[in-house]
Amino acid sequence: MRVSVLRKEHFNAAHRLFNPSWPAAKNDEIFGKCNNPNYHGHNYDLIVKLTGEINPETGYVYDMKILSDMIKAYVLDRFDHKNLNLDVEEFKTLNPTAENIVIVIYNILRAHIEDRFDLKIQLYETERNFVEYPT
Repeated sequence: MRVSVLRKEHFNAAHRLFNPSWPAAKNDEIFGKCNNPNYHGHNYDLIVKLTGEINPETGYVYDMKILSDMIKAYVLDRFDHKNLNLDVEEFKTLNPTAENIVIVIYNILRAHIEDRFDLKIQLYETERNFVEYPT
């Protein structure tokens, strides 16, 4: 039987949404106040969902302490209290939209989680706006 386990984490980060190939007016039109040249921040909630078989020896699908430590080491330490545009390598050339952030987080964690586990990431930028990958 396959069961899903979920871990919720939180981080704060600043970013600016803009396309450097567009003129300022188009960036303002498309991204509005999210295009603030002085950046703006969010209190992100992150939910990591792993689905797999229950290990008959441990009763776990995945050891949540290991998952928690992994999220801290590879995501929180890298993103928390950072300016995503300036401090996170992937976003120096990639617009740090919620959609792009969730894919970057997925790829980071996928590299450290065995393929036998399905992985899904939800990222809440606000209480009402969130993204999920993969769908």
